[in-house]
Amino acid sequence: MIELPELVAGGLAAGTLTALALGGSLVRSRRQKAALRAEVTELRARLEGTEGAFITEVEHLAARRMPAAAAQLAHPHLRVPGPAGQHTPGTPTGIALEYVLTALREELTAQRTRIDAAAQAGLRGATREIQAALYRLQDALRGLQQRYDDPELAQTLFALDHENEQSLRRAQVAAVVCGAWVGLAREESHVVDAVTGGQARLPGYHRVRVNNHLEPGTALVSHAVEPVAIIVAELLDNALRHSAPDTDVVVDLEHVHHGVCVTVDDAGLGMTHDERARAQRLVAGSDPILLTDLGDPPRMGLAAIGRLTRQFDLNVDVSSPSPYGGVRAVLRVDSHLLGRIDPGERPPSASAPRSTLERAVRREPVRETAGRTTSVREGAAPEAPVPGAPVPEAPVPGIMPAGFPAVAGPAPDRAGSAAEHERAPAPGREDPGDLAGLPQRRRRTPAAAPDAPRPQPSARRPEEAAAALAALQYGTAAARAPKRASAPEPQRTDDEGGAAG
Repeated sequence: MIELPELVAGGLAAGTLTALALGGSLVRSRRQKAALRAEVTELRARLEGTEGAFITEVEHLAARRMPAAAAQLAHPHLRVPGPAGQHTPGTPTGIALEYVLTALREELTAQRTRIDAAAQAGLRGATREIQAALYRLQDALRGLQQRYDDPELAQTLFALDHENEQSLRRAQVAAVVCGAWVGLAREESHVVDAVTGGQARLPGYHRVRVNNHLEPGTALVSHAVEPVAIIVAELLDNALRHSAPDTDVVVDLEHVHHGVCVTVDDAGLGMTHDERARAQRLVAGSDPILLTDLGDPPRMGLAAIGRLTRQFDLNVDVSSPSPYGGVRAVLRVDSHLLGRIDPGERPPSASAPRSTLERAVRREPVRETAGRTTSVREGAAPEAPVPGAPVPEAPVPGIMPAGFPAVAGPAPDRAGSAAEHERAPAPGREDPGDLAGLPQRRRRTPAAAPDAPRPQPSARRPEEAAAALAALQYGTAAARAPKRASAPEPQRTDDEGGAAG
């Protein structure tokens, strides 16, 4: 049998081993618990940091990114800020925030378009009524102009008509921006008439200088006349408004390879790069036009140009500076919008500038008399001598000034006592003896019978009258001039009136 002390010793040993095992387990559990507690604390801190970063991103999104994204719709040059955290882009949070911005842009665009369409519809209806009333007022004013002849009343009516024309232009531009028709149907017209018609709608029209380098008869098709006039008026209005009142606005009309160009140059302040880029986008007409993008109050000139260029296939460029320091605007009308009108049957308006090509073709001869140059037209009488001006010297016999028909016969003597000669008519000319009114020396002949009928002088042609007056002027000058040994040979002229080298 096992003795009691041995049993006790075994039990104590077993209890000791159990206590040791339990102590080790307790120590291990405490260590695990401490590790778990540290991990929980770390996770909690990380969660709090993530939550704080998310809250910061949301606040940054609401405070800066969303307003910038909304403003970017109206001003594309603005930049939308990125996320506040450096590690946010590409993460699920960053992707979700970008999706919020995209949805915001789409919704704002849809709402702006809907609201702007409603505003344009209301403005379009109002401008139609205003245009109709202004057209009725214009007809009434023109009827009064034709009815009354009082100069003061006529001047007042013309001033009122011009003011009405300016109001009509503003209403017309507003209607065009809102998508309405231009309001007028005109017949085929000269290009220069369309340009001067746009010029006449402005208050500062007297500052516009038009240089017409087009072929006479260059015209616009009927449906392009009014759009071209509106575009020219708006380009000139911008040039006049943004340049000093003592400067001119230069307009050049020239042929180009694809049609005709109307170039407007002003000497104003010009535009910055961003302003020029925005103006070019507006006149190009590629982007939709919203009233909310035109400022307060809305500036509709460039927007109207963009609407017309897209609708009528015209081209306007404002991307270049003017050589005068301001802005250069170029309107190009392509060949399919051009036609031709016979200038003899339908000439341009009297106020339109003459074509430089027409003046070059129909250049007039000139002559120099008493130190000044004058133009000599066929059939026109020469100017009377100015009192106090030096008397021209007598011409060499047989030579007449350029531009006058020659008169055959000897030159009168400088002392006024030339022998009597029978004058022979020049080839292709009539006998100058038929020139009534010209004092001539004749041989004495027996007086005709009183009852004999006197020959009636035939009607003189303009060339004959010019020859008679020229002979009288130079004959009188020769009689008054002092006698010289020889008469100096005058300067000969060529067919164009210039000095022959």
